[in-house]
Amino acid sequence: MTDDRDILRRLFAAAIGAVDPLKILAPHLPAPPKGRTIVLGAGKAAAAMAKAVEENWPGPLSGLVVTRYGHGLPCQRIEVVEASHPVPDAAGQQAARRILAMTQGLTADDLVLCLVSGGASALLAIPGEGLTLADKQAVNKALLKSGANITEMNCVRKHLSAIKGGRLAAAAHPAKVVTLLISDVPGDDPSVIGSGPTVGDPSTRLDALAVMHKYSIDMPAALRLLASHASETPKPDDPRLAHGEVRMLGTMQGALQAAADLARKEGLTPIILGDLEGEAREVALVHAGIARQVARHGQPMPAPAVILSGGETTVTVRGQGRGGRNAEFLLALAVALDGHRGMSAVAGDTDGIDGTEDNAGAILTSDSLARAAAKGVNAKAMLANNDGYGFFSQLGDLIVTGPTRTNVNDFRAILVRS
Repeated sequence: MTDDRDILRRLFAAAIGAVDPLKILAPHLPAPPKGRTIVLGAGKAAAAMAKAVEENWPGPLSGLVVTRYGHGLPCQRIEVVEASHPVPDAAGQQAARRILAMTQGLTADDLVLCLVSGGASALLAIPGEGLTLADKQAVNKALLKSGANITEMNCVRKHLSAIKGGRLAAAAHPAKVVTLLISDVPGDDPSVIGSGPTVGDPSTRLDALAVMHKYSIDMPAALRLLASHASETPKPDDPRLAHGEVRMLGTMQGALQAAADLARKEGLTPIILGDLEGEAREVALVHAGIARQVARHGQPMPAPAVILSGGETTVTVRGQGRGGRNAEFLLALAVALDGHRGMSAVAGDTDGIDGTEDNAGAILTSDSLARAAAKGVNAKAMLANNDGYGFFSQLGDLIVTGPTRTNVNDFRAILVRS
């Protein structure tokens, strides 16, 4: 099992390496403008993206990006501020206000280079009209616990914000806005990534209201704003956004392809399922079913094979345990596979942080349940308590990478030997 653990770790590392901003950003930079270049941005990859811009930009520039605490990097000309994620804080609010202020007084000769990656939704925290930071924090916490998917969450966030949902680009008009994106959302929709601060928003305030009602989130101040036209966002046909450009740098598909290439070199047949959404436990059941089909019937590919997927699952929190989406997925997978011989798996967040914990993810082996039982640990009870972190911590099977300074969301690999 030692070799399979090593392969799983290297598959995860290959996926992360394929979306490292320091390696992939330079070819996507636009030509320098006649006027000034202002670099603005937010997200878990923002500091690494800013550093990559500095290392490859031929002329003068200045700017400000905000990233999650612990995800910063030293830059010379672009200021890097750290703030809270996934629940916004005052540091994020102050940085976002400064970013918005830097768009004032720009001309058509100027360039705003926007660096956006997953996490920007929480890090760009300017409450909409009539809201306080406390209101935004309460809504964010409720959404995170509700089971809402990323598109639903960001729909609400856009309409409760004074900077997201195209508002940042509108404020920068008439300057040219070029947005460099690293996608953390299934489908790579630019209007959803980081709640689309520079992209016209096809969703409406009524869509946001529907999400609030769907998950029974009763926040009076937020509901009042969503009932008002003041919460509506700039749309894709807004003339202020007409000359903007969006350039996609890194996606989960690219990460999965890199992992698949490594798998082939290891003599494994890769099966790429793509970006997936849904409750982590349900997604685990689907993966378990595919793994058993590979093992029993050689379909869709014979063993040895590796099942690869990405995307962002959700967790409806009912227990009091610790653990992010990936620990929840792996624990549910362990229960579903029930110690099936010849199967092991890894699941981790490519940003290095699974939810709010200190691990990126964990590794599951065919003897994980047996080892846990020997310690008196009941996997089903731990799953019922949403305590995936606790389960894998007791086995010594957490993966701790620290911040990777990129983010294309979750990576999963199930190795099927027999």
